[in-house]
Amino acid sequence: MRVLSGIQPSGALHIGNYLAMMKPMISYMDRSQLFVFIVNLHAMTSVTEGEQLAVGTLEAASDFIALGLDPDRSIFWVQSDVPEVAELTWILTCITPMGLLERCHSYKDKIAKGISPNHGLFAYPVLMAADILLYQANLVPVGKDQKQHIEVTRDIAIKFNGMYGETFTVPEGEINDQVATVPGVDGLKMSKSYGNTIEIFLDEKDLRKRVMSIKTDSTPVDEPKDPETCNLFQIYRHFAPLDRVKEVGRLYIGGGASYGVIKKELVEILWETFRGPRSEKQKLLNDPGHIRSVLADGAKKAREIALPTIEDVRKKVGIKY
Repeated sequence: MRVLSGIQPSGALHIGNYLAMMKPMISYMDRSQLFVFIVNLHAMTSVTEGEQLAVGTLEAASDFIALGLDPDRSIFWVQSDVPEVAELTWILTCITPMGLLERCHSYKDKIAKGISPNHGLFAYPVLMAADILLYQANLVPVGKDQKQHIEVTRDIAIKFNGMYGETFTVPEGEINDQVATVPGVDGLKMSKSYGNTIEIFLDEKDLRKRVMSIKTDSTPVDEPKDPETCNLFQIYRHFAPLDRVKEVGRLYIGGGASYGVIKKELVEILWETFRGPRSEKQKLLNDPGHIRSVLADGAKKAREIALPTIEDVRKKVGIKY
């Protein structure tokens, strides 16, 4: 089974990225053929400064490796290093109904949040479809907000197969309900676009500042609280030991949960959780040539897998003559 997913280098990666995508993908290394890539073409919908995108790409790659992704047990590359994905995107664009894209709520949500509209943002799902279909992926782990884009990919694949004969694997999406939507410090979905993140590799002072800024209500310590509606608890439960999560949950329900104490505890837990990866990341960044070499090797492997598919597509649509 081929499992595939990518992550944008559009800013410092945060614990929402880690929980929803990075950690689950790393767990697939020993049980599937794993495809992981840095989606720098997607990032161009919001990052327009060239140096920022280039640096962000190396940062994201180093983050993934530091957190446990082994390039020898996966295929790990940068999206733009396989140019066939851009070609396939155009081919798929030509059979994608406008109505299918107009119904995508992600574009509407981002525009509503003040993000500048552009064609790349609107056509984002077609590039995502090309990413998935080019490598004949079977399973695509995604966050809840990307579920509709997987449905778009399936629709495009089914339409192409119907027009030209069986060509693409129709993929399945996988959503882990436990981390489908990780809240940010303001209670909205944690997102670089919203500026409400807790970055994975903050220094200790900035980590403390971000965690202490998590929005909570004014319920007194000794009053009962609902852990299911508390932003702080929803983040805390992903990192604290299970016994401690249950204990704190009982304090919420029965009274006695102090937001301040829990925030301080969360700072310590996050700092220790990423202590080893933090050191490993710095070693990687000190040798950017090594990161580039790893990504180049991954791109070569990815392209070898992509070429039979794009060759088949070229013949079927008539651009190879």
